[in-house]
Amino acid sequence: MLEVANLVRRFGEQVAVDDVSFEVPGGALTGFVGGNGAGKTTTMRMIMGVLATHGGEVRWQGRPVTVDDRRSFGYMPEERGLYPKQPVRDQLVYLARLRGVRADDAGRRADELLRRFDLGDRGGDKLESLSLGNQQRVQIAAAVMAEPSLLILDEPFSGLDPGAVDAMAELLRDYARQGVPVLFSSHQLDLVERLCDQLVILASGRVVGRGSVADLRARGTTRYRLALGGDAGWLADFAGVRALEVDGATALLELTGASTDDLLTAALARGSVRELAEVRQSVSDIYREVTA
Repeated sequence: MLEVANLVRRFGEQVAVDDVSFEVPGGALTGFVGGNGAGKTTTMRMIMGVLATHGGEVRWQGRPVTVDDRRSFGYMPEERGLYPKQPVRDQLVYLARLRGVRADDAGRRADELLRRFDLGDRGGDKLESLSLGNQQRVQIAAAVMAEPSLLILDEPFSGLDPGAVDAMAELLRDYARQGVPVLFSSHQLDLVERLCDQLVILASGRVVGRGSVADLRARGTTRYRLALGGDAGWLADFAGVRALEVDGATALLELTGASTDDLLTAALARGSVRELAEVRQSVSDIYREVTA
């Protein structure tokens, strides 16, 4: 279990991270989402000890995190940090050796990960000879070479093609199944919705939403789709209803005072009703609602 408790970080007069608290439980994929400048990268750097905190605490297994703890964490920073002129396999082995992995184990691990990311025949190539997407795959491999106890990944899916996204997603699921806490940031909200067990949403340096997708949906505003036999334009002026979208015979609604029975009674009085259904909010909808 990773715990972030009341973290604060300032840059001059600007408060970049403002009393941020959340947990990343073992065996779960936690999505860390927010707009540019929300504080995600700064928070991750404080978790890893790259930046000092100006308040609050990072805890690992219920106690303050130590330097030794952080040596066992896998970290993929926003700024990629591999060596462009070094052969891919050699530097993966080198990075694992720095983390205490035996040479033969490091070699086997490098070969396994390169095969997993369809780079098995590129291990002897210099990093700079690979496409940007393949360089990203190598960076991900570097983050997990030493079998980390915790994974912190800053935009790991950026620049990946669909095949590499699937391979990366399965890799993260594998670690979660082994009980490893996984925290990753992403602007790809559809991917976050598909993968994550829980979300932490940041805006202007503060947590504005956290929990499972189902929990966040339950706290949000319920919407309904109404499909009629005739024009739905009358809903724009119907008391107790907020019409978000009206397109011919179909409308997307929020109930602000009326009940579904009131709505159905009014609709049937004007003609036929083809559908009245609750619309499940996407992560994008939730994000827009909590950051508005």
